[in-house]
Amino acid sequence: MKTLSIITLSIMLLISCTQSTANKTANNNKLVVANKNIPTLKSDTTFEFNNYPSGRIPKGWSQFVTGRGNTTDWKIIEDNDINVLAQLSDDNPNYHFNVVVFDGFIIKNTELSVKMKGVNGRMDQGGGFVWRFFDKDNYYVVRANPLEDNVVLYKVENGKRTDLPLIGKGRTYGTDVEKLGNDWNELKLKVANNLFTVYLNNKQIFQVADDTFTEAGKIGLWTKADAVTYFNEYSIKVSR
Repeated sequence: MKTLSIITLSIMLLISCTQSTANKTANNNKLVVANKNIPTLKSDTTFEFNNYPSGRIPKGWSQFVTGRGNTTDWKIIEDNDINVLAQLSDDNPNYHFNVVVFDGFIIKNTELSVKMKGVNGRMDQGGGFVWRFFDKDNYYVVRANPLEDNVVLYKVENGKRTDLPLIGKGRTYGTDVEKLGNDWNELKLKVANNLFTVYLNNKQIFQVADDTFTEAGKIGLWTKADAVTYFNEYSIKVSR
């Protein structure tokens, strides 16, 4: 009887693992289908937000909320005589992510760079990139936070945000950086299949490897909770 119980338990575990793998494959297929009719970016492009009219979200972009609440406010505003893209909603709960993405193309491997200024925020400040964005609950994000003076890379899977371990260092919740302040900083990211290399102000600060999202997705920008943040000169390069 003991042998029979062990065999039964083994069969049940095998079935459970098989179902889990099948469910994950099905979910990944749904994510791929979501972007199947969107063209892949073929040449480098830069969004100079100074070229967009102020007072509205840029044409071709869509805004989303991950987590609690539903208020987000992305629009073009003037900052020291130039137009920038800003996230202005400043009364959101803690587990609330403001996302804006460009709907015109998808891309898998790329090099992203943006100038970013953390303007205000009591719970959170700053922000960063999203890439391989499939919907509001599934994407990668890396952000720089002037309140904490650190940079962290996460995956958001089924609406749950998880920080990812650094190559050679493990699960450290990103890395501390020199004081960011409330002026402009440049965040940069290289995406090569499952390898993500992060730079801050032209200095490489860490690498992450992850295989959660392996297909091409949209790109965009991200802030958390009540962070009021400005962005400009968003560059997307095609990996060659």
